[in-house]
Amino acid sequence: MTGSREKEKTYSGFEQGPIRPPSEANSLLIRITRNCPWNRCTFCPVYKGASFSLRSVGHVKQDIDDISRHINVLRQMGNQNGQISREDLNNYNAKLDTSERPAFHAAVNWFACGMQSVFLQDANSLIIKPKDLIEILRLLMKCFPWVERITSYARSHTIARISDEDLKSFAQAGLNRIHIGLESGSDEVLKLVKKGVDKKTHIRAGQKVKNAGIELSEYVMPGLGGKGLSKTHALETANALNQINPDFIRLRTLAIPNSVELYDEYASGRFEKLTDVETARELLLFLDSLEGVTSTIKSDHILNLFEEVEGKLPEDKEKITGVVRKFLEMDPHQRMLYQVGRRLGLFSRLNDMNNSQLVTRAEEACRQNGIDPENVDDVISELMKRFI
Repeated sequence: MTGSREKEKTYSGFEQGPIRPPSEANSLLIRITRNCPWNRCTFCPVYKGASFSLRSVGHVKQDIDDISRHINVLRQMGNQNGQISREDLNNYNAKLDTSERPAFHAAVNWFACGMQSVFLQDANSLIIKPKDLIEILRLLMKCFPWVERITSYARSHTIARISDEDLKSFAQAGLNRIHIGLESGSDEVLKLVKKGVDKKTHIRAGQKVKNAGIELSEYVMPGLGGKGLSKTHALETANALNQINPDFIRLRTLAIPNSVELYDEYASGRFEKLTDVETARELLLFLDSLEGVTSTIKSDHILNLFEEVEGKLPEDKEKITGVVRKFLEMDPHQRMLYQVGRRLGLFSRLNDMNNSQLVTRAEEACRQNGIDPENVDDVISELMKRFI
């Protein structure tokens, strides 16, 4: 592990980290650790060049207390409908010291979003001492007893080392959802991308989370094995999830920005990236291989070609896989139009191809940029880098 575990002595003000899951867009972000303790995955650009460190529990609690104080003020400002005038907000903000304003702005955003959920940052908050996490969770529930969900990212490697008793204590203290970057269930793929965990540990960690009574979101990355390991990636990932049965399976299609280590493998030809059609075939094999699970499939990211590949298993399986099959049955020109339209934000689902105005715009984009069925995947690879 790189970075420092040493806790700083001087409070430097309210902090928020760089990312959170799309499903936590309306959550209050409370930063417990900075960056990622592993930070070696070849596909991830987020924390490269940044050292890992733990924040002082006292400083995290001060963040929470500050948010709580501002929320109480905002509640008093609101009218019967909870609405607050811009003038009142500006007047209150003007009276604050500069150092207090980040917490106030976070409180305003959370207030506007309904204050239903909290997300603990950064990449692996569960790495802190269990007693410290419980102390933080209890304060959150004391200050915001109405909160419906407290969630966090965590590494399987970390969870596997936490006792079942401590995990259950986290649940009792208020932690009720954990997001894990499974990415793949194939040991070959996990080793290839330096994930720092194997299939067995992924399964063990997922089962421990479920047994603790905590909701589990597992992230899967279609395309991560490249052309050489595509089938293995699909089958082994489905097999791992069949043994875990997470509450959510979230899809995040591989994109390779220039800044990541995997890009060098890709640029040199040592890693062969899947085309959209090949990724769709892999995705279909993966979905068809999910058996005996009651997970909800989510495709909540623009990197994914199909936003509507969502639903509850097993009852929605035919509907979900039908979307992918329909795309694969399209002729190359129609597939090209959908690929470009999706990545330009024109389409969110295959049925949008029935909208002649949107299709015309996709055709015009292809014409202006010289895109055809032969070069469309090269263009798509560049477009997807914008979404990382």
